[in-house]
Amino acid sequence: MKKLIIEVRMNETARKDANPNVPYTPDEIVADAIACAEAGAAIVHFHGRDAAGNETSDPEVYRQIVSGIREKSDVLIHPTLGQFFGGAGPDERMAHIKALAEMGLAPDMAPLDTGSNNIDMFDWQAGEFVGDGAVYVNTGANLRYMAGRMREWGIRPQLCSWSIPNLRLAGAFLAAGLVPAPAFVTLVLSGERGIMGHPATEAGLRAYLDNMPDEAMEWSVLCGGREIFDLLPMILREGGHVSAGLGDTTYASLGQPTNADVVRAIAAMAREHGREVATPEEARMMLGKQLQPA
Repeated sequence: MKKLIIEVRMNETARKDANPNVPYTPDEIVADAIACAEAGAAIVHFHGRDAAGNETSDPEVYRQIVSGIREKSDVLIHPTLGQFFGGAGPDERMAHIKALAEMGLAPDMAPLDTGSNNIDMFDWQAGEFVGDGAVYVNTGANLRYMAGRMREWGIRPQLCSWSIPNLRLAGAFLAAGLVPAPAFVTLVLSGERGIMGHPATEAGLRAYLDNMPDEAMEWSVLCGGREIFDLLPMILREGGHVSAGLGDTTYASLGQPTNADVVRAIAAMAREHGREVATPEEARMMLGKQLQPA
């Protein structure tokens, strides 16, 4: 049976007041990444933060993180890109990734969100929206440009699809040769309050799987705002992979866990269902021989 790739989503926009184990500083992120790799993660995904927990695209912050992880682990590294909120263009969004490549520290992967989406939160009990929301703009032209730059830098795009139209665009990128095969696609599911992705149910995931493009893809599931455990049996049965961590939710069912605790719980459940966990090197082979450590 195919081995399971576990990607840990380390921090995203999560705060320490929800769980003090959410990593902020480069030292915290590096230590967390190493612990997650030892627990079974093949990929670590993170957002750069300052000491107060605010997001930053400072190349020096990313240099400290990537170099620190590479000194101690062969885990695949997947930093975020700057978002398009506020009118930032693709070059600005990728500035820290370009800087890493120029330092000889190109990450293994970088994300491409395959479409524009409304980001809204809704309180169903109160019957009202929470905050003003935002529009996450990812035009096809910008995505094609970014895919080309990543190819120049030797970085593998991870395609993140929030809906079936996003998934169809991911398939088109693969069919057009804009990203290498097999593509690595993250399927976004969202909990009750977040209404920007498919619902975090078996039906929500099935809708993706029933519309999976014919092109060669390995797919992983992201469950924003909700623990992934209820869906894990279906993911394992269908041959998918997992992208999960404190960046998505507090994982309160585990108490006050670290990201490594979440990884260990996923790995244990996978083995109970007959799927072993992929090492970083095995994940590289599954995602294409051209994906090699920098």
